[in-house]
Amino acid sequence: MLTAHFASLRAAFAALIALFVITGCSTTADLGMPALPPLSDKYAAIVVDANDGSVLYEMDSQVLRHPASLTKMMTLYIMFDAIKAGQLQATTPIPVSAYAASRPPTKIGFKPGETLSTEEAILSLVVKSANDVATAVAEYFAGSEEQFAAMMNARARALGMSDTVFRNASGLPDSAQVTTARDMARLALALRRDHPGLYRYFANKDFVYRGRLIEGHNDLIGTMAGVDGLKTGYIRASGFNLATSVRRSGRSVVAVVMGGDTAKSRNAHMRQLLDLYLPRASVQRGS
Repeated sequence: MLTAHFASLRAAFAALIALFVITGCSTTADLGMPALPPLSDKYAAIVVDANDGSVLYEMDSQVLRHPASLTKMMTLYIMFDAIKAGQLQATTPIPVSAYAASRPPTKIGFKPGETLSTEEAILSLVVKSANDVATAVAEYFAGSEEQFAAMMNARARALGMSDTVFRNASGLPDSAQVTTARDMARLALALRRDHPGLYRYFANKDFVYRGRLIEGHNDLIGTMAGVDGLKTGYIRASGFNLATSVRRSGRSVVAVVMGGDTAKSRNAHMRQLLDLYLPRASVQRGS
């Protein structure tokens, strides 16, 4: 009887936990937490406790949205996989085709036939969100952006990103390129978990490329304690998007905000979410 009772308690506890983990379907109302006003009709957001996977806040987190340049997190994930496997070195040259050079801004600005190193490509994607570089990386890996998108989708499925469809490596407008805030949070968590050594690139707010200072768009880096990356994004169809990682005093969260009307309002909303929910996150033992 006692064994059966404990088994019943364990089952009930497991069912309770399942409500909160990122693979579940919790809502802020279920958790008794305040719902913040949405930024726009394109809005979606989620805050995930990176220590235990629980969802601290979400609104429309499983509604389809356009990823914009958050797409480049997957491009970088695939690059990091290749580096980890020894298939790519920091100094490996990546050629820029005429097609890649023709991609619209934001871009570094290459002439066809030029090359850049893998490390320069990583920094260009993280800091400048360079569309020309994203296409060059896609062509280097798969021969074409279409074939690289197939690689991206396969990796997305392996990571549990069941609602995401990638059509290009950059996030440039494509009506069929969709995702959710929840899937982008999964990707951000996977970058931290699977590539902790390379993840450090996301903390860069600028870098020097061939004597020129390249500055980025992520204004939370260096202005909010504990923020260590990730990625901004914007296209007209998506509004202003932001994925952010914070680690402070043993607490750690990943948050995604999509659909801001301006970069300023998106950033302010992200700060509000982090100020409100980071103190509610679990504390990692030994921190």
